[in-house]
Parts: sequence; structure tokens; C-alpha cells
Amino acid sequence: MTLDSANQLKKVWQRWQWILWMIVIAIIYIWAIGGIKFSGLQDSAGSVSKSILSGLVSPEWSYVYDGSGEDLISLIFQTLAIAFLGTFISAIISVPFAFWAARSIKERFFLRSGSGKVVLTLIRTFPEIVLAIMFIKAVGPGSYAGVLAVSIHSIGMLGKLFSEAIENMDRGAEEAVNSVGGNAAQVFMLATLPIITPEFVSYTLYRFEIAVRSAAILGMVGAGGIGTPMIFAIQTRNWPRVGIILLGIIIMVLVIDTISEQMRKRLV
Repeated sequence: MTLDSANQLKKVWQRWQWILWMIVIAIIYIWAIGGIKFSGLQDSAGSVSKSILSGLVSPEWSYVYDGSGEDLISLIFQTLAIAFLGTFISAIISVPFAFWAARSIKERFFLRSGSGKVVLTLIRTFPEIVLAIMFIKAVGPGSYAGVLAVSIHSIGMLGKLFSEAIENMDRGAEEAVNSVGGNAAQVFMLATLPIITPEFVSYTLYRFEIAVRSAAILGMVGAGGIGTPMIFAIQTRNWPRVGIILLGIIIMVLVIDTISEQMRKRLV
């Protein structure tokens, strides 16, 4: 095969390879959908759907606040507290993990950055809802189990983000402090810390946004927050209450995302 023929084949492949990938993706989808066993709709599907839609359109406004401590506003604040405390704890614990995972040169095997990344990956392997179930068995149902689940899972996520921030930071300031005779502590306090702190705070705020959503779901397994009354309302088919709870969660997430986004824009 001549060089011109090879170049022509390469151009043809680059131009039409998307067709092959589309065929491969279509085959995968057909294979995946073919394995789903659909048994059909139940006889009560229509009436249940109408009840759900009616409840979502006409939420139970009296549940917003009644002073009992189990109303929507009280449980939303509890959900925010779970997310905030879990994120705050994990942000502190994640810092040493991040430096462990980011450094590439270590004298001992157990201090190498590869081992740090493996540990963070293992922590992230456990979903928050699984951690919540485990902690419920250990400390009992309630907000404490939710805080532990959010904080442990967030260590793996924040540790990874923090380590990447350390690896990608500009080393010019560190070299400048070193050049004037600064020791390791001075390099860290005067050069490293001021550079990485804004990114650490930005990542923490981003993780807090995710933790708010997670804390709302963890209550469905008994880990406190707004998810607990929502699963009870679903089980009893109290759709107006489900509607007002979903509306509260939507507003809570939108407000937190907006505030967090504005704060992150000022930091980075």
C-alpha cells in the first residue's frame, strides 16, 4: 500500500468513523433494552397517576410551618445542617489526605502519592446511602448517621479535588520563598497556602451543593432531614404532602446553588 493510499484511507476513516460508532452504540442500546422485562402497567396505574399529579399540583400548604419541629421549614434547616456539618468536617480531614495523594516523591511505600489516591478511591467507592444504612446500624437512626455518611463520602471526593489543585498549582511563589532562604514551614505558609486556599474553598462550596441534595435523600433511609417525612408520605400516599416537600427541596437547592455559585465566582 502506497503512502497516498494510506492517507486517503485515513481521511475516509476520520470522516465516516462516526457512523461505525453510532452503529456500535445502537447495538449496545438494543442489547440493553432487550434485557429489560416489562410486565405491563398495573390496573391502578391511571388512578394512582392522577392522585400523584393532583397532590403535586395542590400541595399541603399547612405543612410548611406548624411549630412542631417536624414541619417543612424545620426539616429543611435540619437537612442544611446535616449537609453543612458533613461538608465542614470532611473539608478539614481531606487536607492531609490531599497532600498525601498529591505528592509524587516519597521515601516510603505507604507515603507514596499512589497509595494516597488508592485510599481516596476506596473511600469514594461506598455510596452515601450505603454509608448511611451502615451508620444507622451503628449509631441509630437520625441526623448523626446522616452527618457521618456525608462527611465520610465527601472525604474521598474533596481529597481528590484538593490533591488535583495541589498538583496543578503554580510553583513560582514556592521557588521565590526558597530562593531567599525560606524553610519548609515558611514556604507552606507564605506561598503554598495562599495559592491553594481559594480553590479549596471553591471546591468545598461545590461539594456542599451536592451534599444538600444527598442529605435530602439520606432521610429516606432514616438518616434525618427532609427525606424521612417524604418517604412516609409516599408510603401512605399522601401526595399533597409529597408535593409541598418536593417544592421545598427545589427551592432549597436553587437558593443554595445560586449563593454558592456567586461565592465561587468571587473566590476563583
